[in-house]
Amino acid sequence: MSTGVLAGPEPAVYCSMMLLAVLVDVAVGWPQGLFVRIGHPVSWLGRLIGLLDAWLNVPRYVESVRRVAGILAMLFVVTVTVFPAVLIQQSLPAGIAGLMIGACLSWPLIAARSLYEHVNAVFQPLSRGNLDEARQEVSRIVGRETSQLDEAGVGRAALESLAENTADGIIAPVFWGAILGFPGIVAYKTINTLDSMVGHRTERHAAFGWASARLDDAVNFIPARLTGLLFAVFSARPRESLRCMRRDSGHHRSPNAGWPEAAMAGALGVRLSGPRVYADRVADEPWVNPGFADPGTGELGNALRLYVRSLIGMIGMLALVAFALSS
Repeated sequence: MSTGVLAGPEPAVYCSMMLLAVLVDVAVGWPQGLFVRIGHPVSWLGRLIGLLDAWLNVPRYVESVRRVAGILAMLFVVTVTVFPAVLIQQSLPAGIAGLMIGACLSWPLIAARSLYEHVNAVFQPLSRGNLDEARQEVSRIVGRETSQLDEAGVGRAALESLAENTADGIIAPVFWGAILGFPGIVAYKTINTLDSMVGHRTERHAAFGWASARLDDAVNFIPARLTGLLFAVFSARPRESLRCMRRDSGHHRSPNAGWPEAAMAGALGVRLSGPRVYADRVADEPWVNPGFADPGTGELGNALRLYVRSLIGMIGMLALVAFALSS
């Protein structure tokens, strides 16, 4: 966006746009009726990525060819989403009208309310002692096998999903949107969706999804660490959270997810990660914050409250930055 398309300096406008987008998402989320009628932008994107995966990721091709095909698929998807976003941002009117349009366009790409609702849907039956329902709900937000999880396993899975998705679903899109405006949040969400669909270390996707996974690691580098800091600052145990984050963040298989997960584990005084079962394998992962107890129902409730405080903190910081940059 060139200076003057919206009133005020670009960084202030972008921060204000993301602030409004977060507030809209917190207020209404993505209504189920809207989802039933038109789906969601991420589901539209997922269909495109799925088609490219089916067409280009041919198992009989050698690894180098599949890797090149994955790079080309990634570049194509990013181009067809970001280029229109740039044109849209350049065409936004000046003033409050453009700011509100940009915020409404960005709102579906933030998942603050949805994440709370999904994790709370695990917490509620767990607090009533309904383990079967809690297992069913947690299966909606994690990729591991959940049918045999005990209460501690359900709690760990939900906490890890909450920590990681706070970074992926809220902090990172808002971060890139605050820096680059609407094209920034679109680019991030595209890259993250590519990674979630093809960036797996499986026989099918190790080569094809290699570029998508590496790019996702790069764009999440700063947001993951910011998320960990938010959890620490707004927790009741900031020193323990920071200590655990510094010590154990590298224990995670992901170069980024370990930061918010370790911060959450330290903030709550529980252990996370560890061995888990997926459909096709057993992952013998190291523990984050070893020596502490598994999370129970109470810790999951505390985690949701920490999430809300961190979200309010992020909103406050966006408002302060927008005000400071516009002064």
